[in-house]
Amino acid sequence: MGKTVDVRTNPYGGIAMSENLPKLFTTQFSTVLQLKLQQKQSKLRGRVQEGFHVGKQASPIQYIGAIQMKPPQGRFAPIGRQDVDFTRRWVFPTDRDANQLIDTFDKLKTAIEPTSQYSDVAAAAVAREWDDRLIAAAFADASIGTDGASFSTETFNTGSTVTSAGWQIPSTFGSAAASGLTVAKMIEAKRAFRKAQVDLEAEQLTWVTNSQGESDLLNQVQVVSTEFSDKPVLQEGKVTRFLGFDIVYSERLGISSANVRMNIPFVKSGLYLGIWMDNQTRVDQRIDLSGLPYQIYTMMSSGATRLEPGRLLQCLCADTSAAADVTP
Repeated sequence: MGKTVDVRTNPYGGIAMSENLPKLFTTQFSTVLQLKLQQKQSKLRGRVQEGFHVGKQASPIQYIGAIQMKPPQGRFAPIGRQDVDFTRRWVFPTDRDANQLIDTFDKLKTAIEPTSQYSDVAAAAVAREWDDRLIAAAFADASIGTDGASFSTETFNTGSTVTSAGWQIPSTFGSAAASGLTVAKMIEAKRAFRKAQVDLEAEQLTWVTNSQGESDLLNQVQVVSTEFSDKPVLQEGKVTRFLGFDIVYSERLGISSANVRMNIPFVKSGLYLGIWMDNQTRVDQRIDLSGLPYQIYTMMSSGATRLEPGRLLQCLCADTSAAADVTP
């Protein structure tokens, strides 16, 4: 008869080792560091007028009014005079910064090098700041005046001007109740621009809406069907251009009332971004702090204003998700 072997004590049986192997289990973490969901790029820079400034305030543009031709006063009559009017717009800087510290001792305890991602996070914050500044200026009070000593305030006109509600297209336009972004509202915006003498053949048209606006457009046959256009409107399932408007999507648009979103149709000469300091980021080691941490310091300074009335409109669109906005 063969010899019986107790594999529990046999160094070659493996069972004793298998029973204790869990003691050697390890936990492995990913070395990938990815930014959480957030807007990373500016949606509006490059689509508005821009300029660089110094000082406590700046006049980015000056407007000269119109004159009207008149018949002569008569043979050998004195020549009459017409005085043209001038208007100045003003923009003021707002300073912003962000400071992040990475402890040197902490870096020794991780396999991840987070410095570049810290810089990416700061750059994304700057991009959102530019957009927030422009979106807020679209319908805010604008400062006008001849010099920097005294200003008058120009409020966004929702009275009777070009549309039935000034420079505003109501949420109920073309419908009995509040509606979302419709082709009818976009057509009305183009009519309003032309009525205000905006040169649509020379100007870049932009329409800023959000995810609800995109959904509204995708549910309209005039947008998605090739029967209404000689060129396909959809590009990889996205509406990027329609009726001459470049369609830009931003989740940072404001609301005018419950479940009503403020879309922004404008031409490039209708919004202005003044830059006192563009995005600047420095990475330095702080020798004055314990642990000699690395500091990622980001700063910027900018201001924005709405330009001449008629170059920017407000289009109100129903949006039932307005109360559930996700930021940043």
